[in-house]
Amino acid sequence: MWFVRFVSSSIGKKLIMGATGLLLLLFLCSHAAGNATIYMGSEVFQSYADELHSHPLIVLVFSIIVLLLFIIHIALGLYLFFENRLVTPSRYAVDKKQAKNAFAANTMPYTGLLILLFVLVHVFGFTFSPREIPISITVKSTLSGIFYGMFYLVSFAVLAVHLSHGFWSMLQTFGVNHPRYNTLIARLTYIVPAVFLLIFGGIPLYFMSGAGASF
Repeated sequence: MWFVRFVSSSIGKKLIMGATGLLLLLFLCSHAAGNATIYMGSEVFQSYADELHSHPLIVLVFSIIVLLLFIIHIALGLYLFFENRLVTPSRYAVDKKQAKNAFAANTMPYTGLLILLFVLVHVFGFTFSPREIPISITVKSTLSGIFYGMFYLVSFAVLAVHLSHGFWSMLQTFGVNHPRYNTLIARLTYIVPAVFLLIFGGIPLYFMSGAGASF
């Protein structure tokens, strides 16, 4: 069967890895846009959250799809990483074609697992929070605390490291590689993670610093 042969091939795995990475990146963009309403005040954020959860079936289907994408992306990522480790003589050897950020490239499976841990904590902390308490209050009370605030901040820093190589790798997989645009691509591998770190990582800082006291 052609699909089985495609999935079994190295190219097939990398394309699926790139495709799931792209879809997760798009999800991250939509999530960042929603979370950015926190900076506009509790009423705006609460309105966004209420509107989102007024469509429970859509949220459920979307959540299942994102979960499946996570599972496929993580499983393939770990498989490809350890497969490369068996082929590469030295665990520290880096292909010359790889991005210059060797640290991010070599730590992809570890940062990926840390991101998974964060997602689990995030889901259980907010998705399953008491319905009688407005989500805006839960967000403020949770992220104002030093423990959860720092955990979230560190997690988004880890995400930025992961994206700095993942974004580049995804573009290479899809053949986005041209001398005219390589400088821009190299800059985007830092700009894109920095934007997400600024939006997401700024939220715990917003509350822990007291800037969000009136939220």
